[in-house]
Amino acid sequence: MNDLIPPYEAVLARIAAAAQRAGRRPEAIRLVAVSKTHGPDVVRDAVDAGMTLFGENKVQEAAWKIPLSPAAAHWHLIGHLQSNKAKQAVRLFEAIHSVDSAHLADTLEAAARQAGTRPEIYLEVNVSGEPSKYGLTPEALPGVIEHILANTHILTLTGLMTMAPFDPEPEHARPHFARLRALRDDMEARFGIGLPHLSMGMTCDFEVAVEEGATDVRIGTALFGARPKITRPAPSPDTTSGAF
Repeated sequence: MNDLIPPYEAVLARIAAAAQRAGRRPEAIRLVAVSKTHGPDVVRDAVDAGMTLFGENKVQEAAWKIPLSPAAAHWHLIGHLQSNKAKQAVRLFEAIHSVDSAHLADTLEAAARQAGTRPEIYLEVNVSGEPSKYGLTPEALPGVIEHILANTHILTLTGLMTMAPFDPEPEHARPHFARLRALRDDMEARFGIGLPHLSMGMTCDFEVAVEEGATDVRIGTALFGARPKITRPAPSPDTTSGAF
């Protein structure tokens, strides 16, 4: 028996229950299975269990893992992205959740144009104001959206992302998720655009995030258990996209 089936079904049931409490359709919430530090063998088991969408934190790790994983897997970048990894990112990921500056958006736009890809992007917003977290301030968000709408034609801006402060009490995350939803609604009205995706909620608080409007929940530990340390194979020369 595939050991990932029981936790996967349990997480889906919790998502569905949270959606129903909020009067939402469970199918409106996407499970992003956070596969960081887990190898391609785990991804294969996850695909066999029914998972299709995977989240990675690091471009370097994804660059060797994705080619060894099933073709049925779809990949989103959920971790911080440095501009010098943009060329690799637009080739590897269908969506990037962690765009946190106009400069990074411009860099991704140029890289996607060169690569012939059209990734979706989410703007990461630090709604909690924690100094240790990446992301735009809520006050800076309108200016970056205005810049993207005026200057990007390859990328598609489809949503916002945030990380709530870690807290063993999930209810403490609720104000942060509610604020991201309110920011999204404000930006849609201000700019006359659709931002259908809200990427928020992890293993410790995803049910609250669903109740507050999350469309993408990023879950790793509840599916895969504690993260191991993996040893990646030695990289082979990359003749198409430059050194990692």
